[in-house]
Parts: sequence; structure tokens; C-alpha cells
Amino acid sequence: MNSPLRIALIGAGNMGQQHYRHLQTLTEATLCAVADPGPQAAELASTWGVAHFADHRQMLEHARPDAVIVANPNNQHVSTALDCLAVGVPVLLEKPVGVHLDEARELVAAVKSSGVPVLVGHHRRHNPLIVRAHELLQSGALGRLISVTALFQLRKPDHYFEIPWRREAGAGMLLTNLIHDLDLLRHLCGEVLSVQAITDHSVRGFANEDSAAVLLRFAGGTLGTLSGSDAVAAPWSWELGSGENPVYPRQADQPCYLLAGTAGALSIPQLRHWHYAAELVDAGWHEPLLRVDESCSGDDALRLQLQHFVRVARGEVEPLVSAADAARTLALVEAIHEAAATGCACAPALIEG
Repeated sequence: MNSPLRIALIGAGNMGQQHYRHLQTLTEATLCAVADPGPQAAELASTWGVAHFADHRQMLEHARPDAVIVANPNNQHVSTALDCLAVGVPVLLEKPVGVHLDEARELVAAVKSSGVPVLVGHHRRHNPLIVRAHELLQSGALGRLISVTALFQLRKPDHYFEIPWRREAGAGMLLTNLIHDLDLLRHLCGEVLSVQAITDHSVRGFANEDSAAVLLRFAGGTLGTLSGSDAVAAPWSWELGSGENPVYPRQADQPCYLLAGTAGALSIPQLRHWHYAAELVDAGWHEPLLRVDESCSGDDALRLQLQHFVRVARGEVEPLVSAADAARTLALVEAIHEAAATGCACAPALIEG
């Protein structure tokens, strides 16, 4: 039997602490060190009973972990991951994979040349709700997928923006929040060929957007819309509907994704599957739709992601979300920014690997 995988944590902020809590529930892995220059990190490491390092490079040299979780600020993701790959240490890298596409491409190249795996933390793909939805789509239960409607409609309180970087360009909901929704749309519906977009920041007047409307054309012919705002009193979002994170009050009856195909439709996160009775040859809007409430397990997505990462680090499986895969989602975000700025339809940049 394998001994527990020794995992180090780089970045002891909110996400790092969430990873630690889930790591505590695993028998196949254990925390061995924390690297974070912040004043609270040394105290946390002491409480957790592991070594603390202000610099992650010193941690890699002295603690010699089997694997690393990188949960430091977004603009440090790629450089930190590259340091880990240079010494042969597998990485679970929090999303986004990077801030700019050029650095994401650098990481993709480093993964390819080093052979050291990187799993990117688009954790929603590990959620049993999404696993079941993906199974239904792959089975043909909806027929040919024709349209998808995605919603991110909620209100962030004013105190959320007291942290300066949250008011700056590049820190808006597209890169911070909608990147999750866009990643799931790619996962469920396929690659995006082109986007059109409008963004606005008139509610708060910050340098980043507080609302966005996006049109998407997928490679398989599916058409999609993504409507987002973090400045409205509304219940339609993954955060509020899925119950994935208990810090948000759950609106369990409200959907955030609606997928419709020639043979059926699906609402997420409810997993309500709509279709006509099989014996109806030419069913249409005069016949009632039947509803099946699909079921799935209640396992936690972050915990499932950590279990998957242990297997990735040991070379047993390929990453569910590779650096190249995550870079394609970042390329989609950049295409949306370009489309909003130019008023033209834009294609996401191609990412090899």
C-alpha cells in the first residue's frame, strides 16, 4: 500500500485553507509544509503542525514535497508552477491557469518538455452534478444539443470591493467568476469557435466590468448565451443554486444552466431532464413534456479534485483539466474581452497540447 502523498501548500489564503480542510479528510495524502510570506501563514503552519517557509523555492529545496498545491495570487500562478516543474514536483494549480495567454502557453510548453503533470483547479468539473450532466449529454439523452443558456446573476456586497485589486482592470467577474462558467460550457458543449460580447461597468464605475452579455458559437453547431452581472439582486448562479459552497445561501430551485437538444432538455444544478414520451412519434408543443429528476452523489467537488490530484501526481491518471485545457478557457475569456472592446466577433486563440 502506498504511503500518504506528502503535499505542500503554496498560498495560505482562503483557497489554500479550503484545500487544507479537505486534505485533512484524506488518508492517501498529508500536508507537509506551507509556503506563504503573509503574516498569518506562520501561525497557520504552526497550528497545522507543519514547517513554514516565506519563500516557496526554499520550501521546495528543504521540505522536498511529493506534490504541491499552488493557491497564491493569480499573477504568481505561472511563475510558481514553473519553479515546481523545474524540480520535478507535480502541481495542483488554482484557476485561472494564468493572467495572460502568453504565460499560460509558457506553462503548457514546460509541462510538455518536463513531463511533470499539472492539474488546474477548475473544480466544478469534479462536482457529481456536472459528472452526471456530462454523462447524459455523451449518452445522447438530449439528442443533438441546439442551445445553452448560462446565468451568473447575483449581487456582491460593497465591502467585497474594499480590497483594492478587486476594483482594478482584469479583476472583474469575467476572469474571477465567469471563467468557471465558461470552462463548464466548454466541458459540456465542446470548443467555442467564435464569441460576441458587450460589457458594462456603469453600476459601480470601477475599471472592471459589472455586467456582461456573451454570445457563443460552439464547434458542434450549438449556440449559447451567457448573461452575467455581480450587481443585481437575483438568485441565478452556480454559487447560489448548486450548494457547493455553504457560505452562500442556497436557492436550490433556481437554475444557472439550461441545455436544450432535439430529444430533451436539462436544467443544472437541479438535473431536471425534460423529454417527450417515447411513443409519441411527432411530439411538439401541444404535448406535455415528461420530467425526470436525475440523481447523483453528494460528494464535495474540492475533495474529489484532491483525490484525483493524488492519482495524477502518482502517474495513475491524466489530469481531468490539463494546463492546455485550462489555457483554452483563458483564451476564451481573452476573446470575450476583445469582442467587447472591438464590437466584432472574435475567435479564441488556438492552444496546442
